[in-house]
Parts: sequence; structure tokens; C-alpha cells
Amino acid sequence: MKFNKTYFFGLIVLVMVVWFVLEATTQPGVEELAGDPEEVAFVRNENNTGPVKRVYLVSIADTLWNVMEQYGSYMPHNKYGNTQVYFFPKERALPENITLENPVPENYQSYCLGRYEKNAMGSESFTRYPFAP
Repeated sequence: MKFNKTYFFGLIVLVMVVWFVLEATTQPGVEELAGDPEEVAFVRNENNTGPVKRVYLVSIADTLWNVMEQYGSYMPHNKYGNTQVYFFPKERALPENITLENPVPENYQSYCLGRYEKNAMGSESFTRYPFAP
């Protein structure tokens, strides 16, 4: 049997394409996290050329600190932007319309379990009970 270079390289390319597609479609996401985290509210400034600020309010079934931090790391972030995620217990009613200036209204702050933030330089931080006295 004669070695066919075209067939061999075609087979390698096919295997690599299948591998890339499988890797791209089987990445972990927020759907797989424990505690059933659910986005309740979201606000973003409309500045696409400068710093983009995103704020999320998320309800979660349990106080799972590592899940909250992981959820925050899954949220979109861009260079020189800021992403904040505030976590609240599922049984609490949360505002659906929030603003960048006041993402967590004062009457909801006592219910906040945690805040994840990724700043403009890409540094990540997680604070438990960020509005506690």
C-alpha cells in the first residue's frame, strides 16, 4: 500500500477540526454551577470605545462563596472596563431596574451576600457582605 500524503494530512485536519468544535462547545458555564444562580438585573454603560462598566444582580439559593466567585469570573469583562456582580438570596425580592450610579439601592443593601469585582487592570476581588457595618 502506497503512502498518500494528501489523505494523511486531510485526516489530521479533520481530527483537529472535530477536536476544536468539541472543545468550543463543551466549556463550563454558569448553568453548571451549584446554588442555581440566576441573573435578576443588569445594567451597562453605552461607551464602546472607553471603559465599559457592567453591573449584575444575581440571586442564589445558598451562601456558596466559591460558586459566587466562580460565577463572577464567568461574566464578560473587557480591557480597561469594570464588572461588578452582587449576590442576593433567592427568597428576597430584588430590583429589576438598576443604575450604574446606584446599583444596589439602600433598602436592598442589608440582603447582599457578596460582591465580585473585576477592575480595569483585570484584578479580581470578592467581598462577603459588602454593605455590612
